Amino acid sequence: MCEFFSANLRFLCSHYRSVAEVCRKVRINRGQFNKYLCGNSMPAPFNLKRICDFFGVEEFEMRLPSEQFIALIGVKTSKARLFDEETVSQRVLKHLRKQSSPELKAHTGYYHEYYHAMTEPGSILCSLVHVREEGDDIVYERNEQLQMSGVEGGFERYRYKGVAYYLRDRLFFVDYESLTSNEISQTILIPSFKSCITRLNGLKLGVSAADHRAPSCSRVVWEYLGQEIDRAAAYRRVRLYNPDDCAIDADLRARLAQAQVVDGLFVIV
Repeated sequence: MCEFFSANLRFLCSHYRSVAEVCRKVRINRGQFNKYLCGNSMPAPFNLKRICDFFGVEEFEMRLPSEQFIALIGVKTSKARLFDEETVSQRVLKHLRKQSSPELKAHTGYYHEYYHAMTEPGSILCSLVHVREEGDDIVYERNEQLQMSGVEGGFERYRYKGVAYYLRDRLFFVDYESLTSNEISQTILIPSFKSCITRLNGLKLGVSAADHRAPSCSRVVWEYLGQEIDRAAAYRRVRLYNPDDCAIDADLRARLAQAQVVDGLFVIV
């Protein structure tokens, strides 16, 4: 039985670059591990479980005759490849990248984003968004800052990082708040098919940063600023605004008008 175990263990180790690599990953002393490989001793129950968990086998399987064990591992490996060679998430991302590439590239650059603030109802929040290529993906960063009540010149800052996709004439942006990791938001925009992008309309779904953490949905407008901008000047507009502030022009105010509920759906009409 010990002989079968050592032969089966050597077979499993042959799938790795070295025995030393296996020892590091399993966290077992190399000298002790060599005794298992040579058949001089069997692992204690604790080490046996650690070895089996690492290789994805059962304890009783390690004691099978070697020919039977090798055949069994071959079946397990072929089944695992059905899932491991390309996971569900990888297939989804691969499909979305393929669909997204040309249309999204036309929408890279800097934007001011305007939407009804979820933390400060009745206010409009302007943030700065940068959409760019990163390898095969289109990624973006969104920066917000909220005035702190009672603190002159004080701001709370938020930075969102996410990935963008294009599917069936819609732009999808999914991000998370990277400083606190306490929120995920999604923005869906209607793309511009004009040669010159100005403003994009859509909806934003997120969660208020306030204590009640209420899910909220707002109309959103992205105003295109260009591929290269004066970031300091653009960032000066990043803050909360009253809806009647002169910085919110009539066109922007109209685009941000409350979306309607139609047959139970919150939509742009």
